[in-house]
Amino acid sequence: MEAKNMTICGADCDKCNNKTTCKGCIETNGSPFGGRCVLAACCGDLRGKEAKDQICVFKRALIDEINALGIKGMPEVRELYALNGFFVNLAFPLPNGTTMKFLNDNDIYLGNQLGKDDSDRCFGISANDQFILICEYREGGTDPSLVLFKAR
Repeated sequence: MEAKNMTICGADCDKCNNKTTCKGCIETNGSPFGGRCVLAACCGDLRGKEAKDQICVFKRALIDEINALGIKGMPEVRELYALNGFFVNLAFPLPNGTTMKFLNDNDIYLGNQLGKDDSDRCFGISANDQFILICEYREGGTDPSLVLFKAR
């Protein structure tokens, strides 16, 4: 019998801070927080080693694609991590004075945070199989600005 919090991708649910509110990947068919998980979508019906291998191929291609963008001041991306949308969904100021969020709080993305060269700002990367979002912000996600939103 599979555990409630068993994952499709092989992530260790015991190390997750949200394990008490998460319904688990297997039980929810890859939608543990009610949204779409990029890793579950990447794996399809694969499980175990085959799923992990597929994720590695997908992540490597995405990392190469992000690095090829050549964003000034952004260090080379070496790894992407599964991130819940509610952690990375910043509200960006728009020219008309309003703010807008581009992500879904309930989705799981691949992403990372990288320090910006010679700055107190960070780059935030959030991506899935449909788009890449790169932004800048200060500590704690303050003063965010959108650098790139690109369809894949």
